Amino acid sequence: MENDNHSFAPEATSSSEPAENPSATNFTQAASPDAFVPRTDFSRLSASAEAVRRELGKVIVGQQQLVELLLTAILADGHVLLEGVPGVAKTLIAKLLARTLDVPFSRIQFTPDLMPSDVLGTSVFRPNKAEFEFRPGPIFSSIILIDEINRAPAKTQSALFEVMEERHITQDGTTYQMQEPFVVLATQNPVEQEGTYRLPEAQLDRFLFKINVGYPTAQEEVAILQGHHSGFGGIPLDAVQPVLSAAQIAELRQQVRRQHVEPKLLEYIAQLVGQTRAHKALYLGASPRASLALLNGAKALAALRGRDFVTPEDIQFLAPSVLRHRILLTPEREMEGGTPDEVVQLIIQQVEVPR
Repeated sequence: MENDNHSFAPEATSSSEPAENPSATNFTQAASPDAFVPRTDFSRLSASAEAVRRELGKVIVGQQQLVELLLTAILADGHVLLEGVPGVAKTLIAKLLARTLDVPFSRIQFTPDLMPSDVLGTSVFRPNKAEFEFRPGPIFSSIILIDEINRAPAKTQSALFEVMEERHITQDGTTYQMQEPFVVLATQNPVEQEGTYRLPEAQLDRFLFKINVGYPTAQEEVAILQGHHSGFGGIPLDAVQPVLSAAQIAELRQQVRRQHVEPKLLEYIAQLVGQTRAHKALYLGASPRASLALLNGAKALAALRGRDFVTPEDIQFLAPSVLRHRILLTPEREMEGGTPDEVVQLIIQQVEVPR
């Protein structure tokens, strides 16, 4: 499906009005007579994204779309759920992304006996002071890798509700704020795997994206084998260096928030999400939080791709990652072998694309 991206460009980008940064000529499509020049200078954002991609490329083979979605989530200030069978490098990708960011990092391995205090922290009694003192848990960090999130019981899962949405926890009547950035990267195996539980809908709704991590292609697998063989079996984690600080992330996020979005695209997002609530193949549709996630993600993706305005293609590209974990199939559709992604694609085809 082809769309005219230029129809969604902000009016100020026309040749009659100068761009805010005329020096950002690297975004100009010189071959086109109606070439687009963004009003916002994305040179630093593009350079930062390329630096992260370059560092990840030292270890990760392929997975270009996965890396783009992870960068989009970082810029959109959202949490990410990575799902795939064991052995497809979900944890490795999350660890490497954290290494490229010069911010505090912690990792929590979820197990069936994990308690909420193991995640959030607990109060310990200090006899010398005759008072309780709060000892923060591993959730007090900037990038938190939660490995195999669906192996912990519901009581521990619910401990994440408040902190993932409101960015703070309340312990013994005192509220503790998380530092910025605060991003949860969680991995999980498919629910059909041994010892896993389905995550509550309320918790799934707190993830900006659910990204399916699949098997590599045959060529990529050969490249993985070659890299492994030449490195004598080790993974060169130390080769990946931090390239983005917390202050830089905050600055880039401010740029993303100022992205231009046409009113008809807001209506388009609302129609896509609204259709999930009326579709006959779905038992549960997506919430308004999904609409916000789609909007914020589209703004970040457009910035990553060098544009200061959102297009329908940005929204369509992100819709499966935003919606697949927020909708539930009817039992009949599930028995027929249907998937949430198929329903999302049907909805995208049914809703009229704004021009």
